[in-house]
Amino acid sequence: MSISLSSLILLPIWISMAQIQQGGPDESEKTTALKDLLSRIDLDELMKKDEPPLDFPDTLEGFEYAFNEKGQLRHIKTGEPFVFNYREDLHRWNQKRYEALGEIITKYVYELLEKDCNLKKISIPVDATESEPKSFIFMSDDALTNPQKLMVLIHGSGVVRAGQWARRLIINEDLDSGTQIPFIKRAVDEGYGVIVLNPNENYIEVEKPKMHVQSSSDSSDEPAEKRERKDKVSKETKKRRDFYEKYRNPQREKEMMQLYIRENGSPEEHAVYVWDHFIAQSAAENVFFVAHSYGGLAFVELMIQREADVKSKVTAVALTDSVHNVWHQEAGKTIREWMRENCCNWVSSSEPLDTSVESMLPDCPRVSAGTDRHELTSWKSFPSIFKFFTEASEAKTSSLKPTLTRRSHRIKHEEL
Repeated sequence: MSISLSSLILLPIWISMAQIQQGGPDESEKTTALKDLLSRIDLDELMKKDEPPLDFPDTLEGFEYAFNEKGQLRHIKTGEPFVFNYREDLHRWNQKRYEALGEIITKYVYELLEKDCNLKKISIPVDATESEPKSFIFMSDDALTNPQKLMVLIHGSGVVRAGQWARRLIINEDLDSGTQIPFIKRAVDEGYGVIVLNPNENYIEVEKPKMHVQSSSDSSDEPAEKRERKDKVSKETKKRRDFYEKYRNPQREKEMMQLYIRENGSPEEHAVYVWDHFIAQSAAENVFFVAHSYGGLAFVELMIQREADVKSKVTAVALTDSVHNVWHQEAGKTIREWMRENCCNWVSSSEPLDTSVESMLPDCPRVSAGTDRHELTSWKSFPSIFKFFTEASEAKTSSLKPTLTRRSHRIKHEEL
């Protein structure tokens, strides 16, 4: 087991401290001297020696990685897959490195959505001012004008952004399993318009402004002695806080604050906003949703808030290991009945693909996604989802004419 440099330096001091504490009052002077020694040790420098700077490349090439012809992330020189434990026993540094790579992956997928899938990046809110925080979604050129079919894709919670199902799959397996790109390309080939939601882009981060606290001596009529005591306590408090910060944040990372995006401050808000401003305005006769994990919860919340509109426009919904709960979300009886008829949830299971899986909730049918890995459920159920949509569209078409006839007869009867 390796021992960090700072631990080796501090170990003798800790041992001495323990020995002194077992002694009597006459050892108090030694204790004071050791405490003074500890206060003089620059922990900031020690911990920087333990942990390399959190300074990472901002391109795939800088990381010396690239996606090969199979969509797999490989090291440019060795051809090896991504290695998380790049530096042994430096988990925090390795995690920060992984997160930095993940941000590059996110931008890379955005580029693929525009260049390979020919989608357009649309800024939201649609009436945002130049200075306010903004998010965006992606749409095909015909998303709002396609008269036949529109597919809407919603990913789950966490670090994933528009176009992704799972960052882990993109980095460790391939682009096909980890992104929505196969869904988008097949949808376009089959004549669907496409809208890709971005439900986790809820805020922007900016650096916190530094707070300048006015000294109590400048703003109080208290006696000088009392002000001095207060100032001394304040300085001691700041000294302790700074001492703690050397451990918690040795490299002085910037303190950030979040500025939320209007009407898009949560995945649920985002789904409703995109529905109101885009999906509801589309010309498509048949709208289809694919929603993974928390995306399923966001869809159910959308249905609770826009039940009549969703029922009139949505033909079928494919959920993949959705975490929605019709009881906790208080979905009414009419919503549960509609979901039983128009939704299917492909869940993680060791059973073969499309095998029926028992459900504890009275909502949509559950079938196996053909994998017991949550993040893979969308990719593994890919062919079944398109078959499900085709069958739902055909069923609606075959029943459309008599339904419209009965409705027109009822309207005429009511008018008479």
